[in-house]
Amino acid sequence: MPHMIFVEPDGTERKVDAPVGLSVLEIAHKHGVDLEGACEGSLACATCHVIVDPSWAPKLSPATEDEEDMLDLAFGLEATSRLGCQIIMSDALDGLTVRLPRKS
Repeated sequence: MPHMIFVEPDGTERKVDAPVGLSVLEIAHKHGVDLEGACEGSLACATCHVIVDPSWAPKLSPATEDEEDMLDLAFGLEATSRLGCQIIMSDALDGLTVRLPRKS
């Protein structure tokens, strides 16, 4: 099974199993990672904002215009920011690393 790494705001890394077909948001919830997802993955908020490790960003599908619009609402936006609900795990993403932004 693929895995991914969540990096907490304090730098702590958490490696978890990441089933193919689940979103980064769903994987976070499955493992108790503090990633809110207030709209439950319906692309109506930015509370599942993650910062993709720069080495992984080019391997992801480009963000849609709707995702870009929601990201404009995110705190701590960076060049590789994405919404966790829009990144779907695949075998090609085995080892994906994302950082959780600071809350404020």
